[in-house]
Amino acid sequence: MKRLFLLLAVIAASFLTFVHAKESRWYINGSHSVQWNTSRGDLPYYDHIEMSGLRASVVYYWGVDEKKKFHMDRHLVFPMLRTIPNNTHASWMPRLDIDFLSGMKANGRYMSQPQVSDVTINGILHVSCNVRGDNNDFTLLREYYPSPTEAAVCERYMLKNVGQKKETVLVPATYQMWTTNHENGTRGSYRLVAQTEFQEDLKVTLEPGEEVTFYCTIQAYALADEKEVSLNAEAELKKREAFVQSVAMDKLNFQCPDSTITTLFAMSKIRASESIFYTQGGLMHAPGGESYYAAMWCNDQAEYVNPFFPFLGYDKGNESAMTTWLSYLKYINPEYKFVPWSIICGGDDVFGPFDRGDAAMLAYGASRYCLERGDRGLALQVWPLIEWCLEYCHRKLNQNGVVASDADELEHRLPSGDANLCTSSLYYDALISSAYLLEELKSSKVQGFKSKADAVTYRKQAVTLRQNMDKFFHATVEGYDTYRYYEGNDVLRSWICIPLTMGIYDRAKGTLQAMFSPQLWTENGMLSQSGDKIFWDRSTLYGFRGAFAAGYADKALEYLKKFSTIRLLGEHVPYVVEAWPEGGQRHLAAESGLYCRIITEGLLGFRPTGFHNFTLTPQMPTDWNEYSLSGIYACTDVPFDISVSRSGNSKLTIKIMKGGKLLKSFVTKPGGTVQVSVGFVL
Repeated sequence: MKRLFLLLAVIAASFLTFVHAKESRWYINGSHSVQWNTSRGDLPYYDHIEMSGLRASVVYYWGVDEKKKFHMDRHLVFPMLRTIPNNTHASWMPRLDIDFLSGMKANGRYMSQPQVSDVTINGILHVSCNVRGDNNDFTLLREYYPSPTEAAVCERYMLKNVGQKKETVLVPATYQMWTTNHENGTRGSYRLVAQTEFQEDLKVTLEPGEEVTFYCTIQAYALADEKEVSLNAEAELKKREAFVQSVAMDKLNFQCPDSTITTLFAMSKIRASESIFYTQGGLMHAPGGESYYAAMWCNDQAEYVNPFFPFLGYDKGNESAMTTWLSYLKYINPEYKFVPWSIICGGDDVFGPFDRGDAAMLAYGASRYCLERGDRGLALQVWPLIEWCLEYCHRKLNQNGVVASDADELEHRLPSGDANLCTSSLYYDALISSAYLLEELKSSKVQGFKSKADAVTYRKQAVTLRQNMDKFFHATVEGYDTYRYYEGNDVLRSWICIPLTMGIYDRAKGTLQAMFSPQLWTENGMLSQSGDKIFWDRSTLYGFRGAFAAGYADKALEYLKKFSTIRLLGEHVPYVVEAWPEGGQRHLAAESGLYCRIITEGLLGFRPTGFHNFTLTPQMPTDWNEYSLSGIYACTDVPFDISVSRSGNSKLTIKIMKGGKLLKSFVTKPGGTVQVSVGFVL
């Protein structure tokens, strides 16, 4: 009953994101940190957050009740401990609400219930409490985090005597074990072990001002071929902190006048990067959300997050992206039958009963990724996949010259007709990126490289497709000069934004008006379609990127600030989400990559045009005078920085820096495009 109550409370808290409080419950407390003081906002308060390592993920369902008592229910996920039937959702997912502090005493008397004073999230969940009684006075800090490398999650407890007298504290030792039935797992029985780091009761005397620190772990393993690991939870904490520091601060650091946006950008890098799991098929980025692990999708991984990793320069992210491309390469075929939506079970199986436009997703993501990586050898490996996907899309052109597909990424949740705007838009951009990529590969004269494709042909096909898209999809919908999502569509859809992210601005004005209209816009972003209650953050994040890229920086910033405040500082924090009501606003990982791409490809207008070449089309909101991105790895292995600042009333100065040294400077108007080569920094 306790677990059910906590889960229902969290779902209710997710619903409350529709009610915008006058004062945000959370506030920023550092570059990649948010904090909540329990004096702010109503109680009770419940929320959930996912954190991941290479062999384990955990969704912490936590809350604070009316008496400020802390509640915790751990939903654990072990992607490589597969259950039967071994399908998309077959990761072993035990739940555990154990209280390691149960039975704790001071001077022989049970301690009073800790009251939560504040909670901090910065890649680790920190819960600060006060323990006050008639005879004692302590502070208690709880910290929750996954092991970065093992099938385990860890916890740290720090108890400090803040009273006026010496206290003798006893913490009972805990060792609890659960074992599954042999017939329920692909590898037989699985075991879950929860334990304190001490095997006998911990008894310690604390003088005023002294503190004691101890750790607890929860780990899982297969009885048939694994053993319980001797975990050093303190070392695991240091590894987790090092990971967070690296991706949140040391790489692709964004600075601008708005602290909410810069903080959510930093935290989005954490969520986008952590959801990578070791599998027998290689490192795999996976969506998460207590459903999708040890698996890859053409939209979440190939389209959304893989093109982000070259900017970040995160080695495991780039390795997982290559796993995506090389895994899908196995499924191209001479009959040009559609590829599966997803490769699941660590690469042992696939899923996808119809065509969602997956070839367009793959071609779009893979071609951009190869250019951004700037690695000819990797591009040669991936090129056969890209070429096949482009040919597949070409063969799917219908009588109107747009790409036919059975559905889009929503898989018939909403209607998409026989040909939708999203699939054709992805194919259009893929043709352009692939033309640049093919020129690079052919100019390198790599021995043995063969391709029937021609860059000129790809560009001609892109021009024709763009014309056909305008003829077929352009429409007045609910009074706005924009796009219909498919033939027969007569209500506004959130995906009308996608042409803007592909550099198609012919209908930008009407599309922006429709995106931010009362019919579509809510404080949670765009509704998936007007007249409904459903929202999926992915289309809203594309919309912000497109609004910036199209030159509507002020309008984009106005709404991005509101949206970012809700996601970072509202009732369900601190990341963008998948959807509502489906999934209860799960923190799926790839969406966080899409948030970061608002800045790299929208605000900055970064487009790769070669292995070491790109164009920038920066925008500047009226309220800003400058912004910068440092530690950029796209198109080079040597990180460089880009700053954009006002130059007079109508110009922007763009500076390319490396190690504090100016390499190149440009002056252009907002929305002007400059050509950049970073080959000289290699």
